[in-house]
Amino acid sequence: MAQKVYVVEGRQFRTDTDYRKALRDKQIIDQLREKVDFGNRSQLEQLVKQLKQNKVQFHTMLGQDFIEEAEDALKQLSGKSAKGRAARTKAPRKAAKKQGKAPAKHPAGRTAGESPGQKDARMEAYVQAELKRREKLRRRLALLCSIVAVGCLGYFFVYAYQTARTQREFERLAAMREEAQAMSLTAEDSAPVIHYTEDGEQVVPEVLEEYKNLYNINKRLIGWLKIDDTKIDYPVMQTTNNEYYLTHNINQQSDKNGALFLDKDCDVLAPSTNLIIYGHHMKNGNMFGTLDQYSSEAYYKEHPVIQFDTIYEKGTYEIMYVFRSRIYNEEDVVFKYYQFIDAVSEQEFESNMQEMAAMSLYDTGVTASYGDRLLTLSTCDYYVDDGRFVVVAKKTEN
Repeated sequence: MAQKVYVVEGRQFRTDTDYRKALRDKQIIDQLREKVDFGNRSQLEQLVKQLKQNKVQFHTMLGQDFIEEAEDALKQLSGKSAKGRAARTKAPRKAAKKQGKAPAKHPAGRTAGESPGQKDARMEAYVQAELKRREKLRRRLALLCSIVAVGCLGYFFVYAYQTARTQREFERLAAMREEAQAMSLTAEDSAPVIHYTEDGEQVVPEVLEEYKNLYNINKRLIGWLKIDDTKIDYPVMQTTNNEYYLTHNINQQSDKNGALFLDKDCDVLAPSTNLIIYGHHMKNGNMFGTLDQYSSEAYYKEHPVIQFDTIYEKGTYEIMYVFRSRIYNEEDVVFKYYQFIDAVSEQEFESNMQEMAAMSLYDTGVTASYGDRLLTLSTCDYYVDDGRFVVVAKKTEN
């Protein structure tokens, strides 16, 4: 069945909606023709100005045809001589012929001498060209999306590989706590923290038997952190560079998971008042990815104790405070938990305790006195820029 074609002012329209729009445009055009004398230059100039400023809204090509008709009529009333008009007409045509441009359009929207059938063919060619252009654009977008998808998959596989590799290594090291193996591994990127006495003499204490094998593998090992019934069960490293283990695992391999590490300024032998351990908040739950579950008091009550052994002594800690904080600018006058490592006086210690107690999400009932040893676990928190989630515990008597 042949498709119905509507014709208005020599223009063909294929749908009833377009036909109705064309009829509305024709009505507007007829009203303008009645109001404006096309032989009056002043009225024509005003009309063309309004049309160019889109003060009259058209919805089909009839509007463009009418604009061209008005502009052409205005040119004919420009007052220039017939010779001048002929010169203006011939020059563009010659230029168009040389440059391969299309001839000037007739005011009704057709080129001079063009039949309705020729106009339809020209319109069809335009539609086909536009469809080809859009198809090329679609293919380019599809190619770009494919490249992005491949990149995302590649990132995912690399991340998954590193995570699996790290997990296998942790499991191997955990098993080695019960085994006797002698291995040696060194790295040039960072150095282990060396402990000294107050007299400046290097301290080489006896390493606990269960950590000797691990220490022989990596001299940067400083202890092991474990919270029962959670994923947190990892070795803890320490170097003179607090940035290193953000991007490297315990074997000095590049790894987005990083490793748990003790702040470079902490000393497990002196010992420091507060030992601060950092770790990434991984979405898959690795490292300190589950630490923020302590925001729930119910979760705390199920996991109130932290086991942190240094390579020299065992340690059990009771959780005191759980709070959110952030990394501040150097000039900010505010309590910065990550700078609390050693308290030089009882007054300073009590002041820090009061600051943390005020920030704590809930009251655990556990308190500390000057002389007690503390443990702080710190990871990223995204409630603000540079946010941190912090758990502070007190060492109990063994």
